[in-house]
Amino acid sequence: MASIETPDQTAGQDVHASIPHDFRLESGQRLTATQVVGRLHGSDGPLVVVAGGISSGRFATRWWPSVVKAGGPVDLNRVRVLAFDLLPGRDEPGVTITTGDQARLLALLLDALGEPRVDAFVGASYGGCIGLAFAALFPERIGELAVISAAHCAHPAATAVRGVQRRLLAFARDCGREAEGVALARQLAMTTYRTADEFGLRFGPTAPADAGEAYPVCDYLIAKGAAYAEATSADRWISLSDSLDRHSVDPRAVRCPLTVIGFTSDTLVPIADSRELAARVPNLRRLIEAPSIFGHDAFLKERELIGRALHDVLSPLTALQTREIAA
Repeated sequence: MASIETPDQTAGQDVHASIPHDFRLESGQRLTATQVVGRLHGSDGPLVVVAGGISSGRFATRWWPSVVKAGGPVDLNRVRVLAFDLLPGRDEPGVTITTGDQARLLALLLDALGEPRVDAFVGASYGGCIGLAFAALFPERIGELAVISAAHCAHPAATAVRGVQRRLLAFARDCGREAEGVALARQLAMTTYRTADEFGLRFGPTAPADAGEAYPVCDYLIAKGAAYAEATSADRWISLSDSLDRHSVDPRAVRCPLTVIGFTSDTLVPIADSRELAARVPNLRRLIEAPSIFGHDAFLKERELIGRALHDVLSPLTALQTREIAA
């Protein structure tokens, strides 16, 4: 059984599920973590799993506050929301882990909660990859699936950039300057999350006094890197970054109704990959593609579009609940 820590349904409650001693990753490795930790909001209504990028976790109302809130697209007044911490954790050694492994860990949490299936899974970026893996591995345990800025496999151009980040992280870690390496890797990552158009609008070309000093756009990136340096470890980032590039799901195995949302400016998940996913799944609900100055981060920034799309996905679930209560 899952253990529950916090009684406040409005704030959410932590839930825990034990990882069996014989649980092995697809690589054959073992996690040092002994539990999967999630956070559950609400006590009634359809169950919606929410998962995001590699920096996300169980506090979905913090990393996706425009979406997961009372009265929001994922309405805490009308549905139960389950989010969970990705493994490995910050203080755990790195492992070779797949999106399928993350999906199996989520299944352990659902088992502990006594939940045979989820009514909907909303996944963005890495979370969307996990959602696709979950749907392929557990077709009987999922209703609707919506993936945003995610596809069935990684694009080689995205792998190329993330590979540089991983080598930078490993180099800094091995030199005893891990925090600086995490900060630099985050700076590089930020250049792939956003677009050239956004950088052009926000920052001027004013040169610093001397070569090697920071330009205005560099000041922005340095601040983002510094803020992230204490948030994760090099080993954890290497594990999850590699997991993104190891991700591969046969679209034909995703048989639940699927909504795909992609952005034409996303360089990490090119729109062509979203189109290919949509073309190959057997039960496409809808493909939504849109321009955005925010690139890959559009799932965080394009609030109106994401809100409308998720309302279309989730409103039939809550409408059915309302009819059942009335009956």
